[in-house]
Amino acid sequence: MAPPGIKGRFVLFALLVIALFLFVRLEGYRAPSGQLSPIQQAKAGTSNKVSSGPSLTGHAIAPKLGNATVKAELGRAAWKVLHTTFARFPEKPTPDEKEALRSYVHLFQRLYPCGECAEHFGKVLAKYPPQVSSRTAAAMWGCMVHNIVNKRLHKPEFNCEDIGDAYDCGCGDEDTKDTGRSEGVDV
Repeated sequence: MAPPGIKGRFVLFALLVIALFLFVRLEGYRAPSGQLSPIQQAKAGTSNKVSSGPSLTGHAIAPKLGNATVKAELGRAAWKVLHTTFARFPEKPTPDEKEALRSYVHLFQRLYPCGECAEHFGKVLAKYPPQVSSRTAAAMWGCMVHNIVNKRLHKPEFNCEDIGDAYDCGCGDEDTKDTGRSEGVDV
C-alpha cells in the first residue's frame, strides 16, 4: 500500500490534469477577440444581424427523412404553421416585418427536418421568392408554392380563394383596424 502522502499527491496531480484539460477544451468556446459571445449578445440585446447570404439561402441542413408516415405528418404540420403565419401577418407590414417574414421562410426551408423536402422547397424559393408586401400577398404566395409542391407530389391543388377556410387560424373576428395588429395579446 502506498504511503498517505503519495496518494494525496496523485489525487492532486489528477485534479490538475483534469482542470488543464477542461481549460484547454473550453478555450475553443470563447468568442474571437473583439466579438461578444452569444450569451453576452443576448444579455446586451445585440446580435450579429444577418439578413441575407448563405445563412438564409444555403443548402438544407437536415439529412433525408426516410419514414414516409413521419414525412407526411411533418408536411401537414409545416403547411399549417406556414399558412397560419401568413394569415396572421399584418396587412400593412413595416419594412422590418417584411424582412422578418422573408427571413423566416428561408430559414424554415433550411432547417426543415426533412433534408430532401427542404432541398426541393429551396428550388421553389429560388424561383418564387416569398411575397411579403401584405397579408394577402403572403397568403396567396403561400398557396401558390403549396400548389407547386402538391403538383410535384401528385396531390390535388388548392383553390387559393379558399385558403383562409382551409387553414383557419382560430383567431376569430379580431379588431384589426388601423395597422392590422391586435392589441393586448395574451401569451
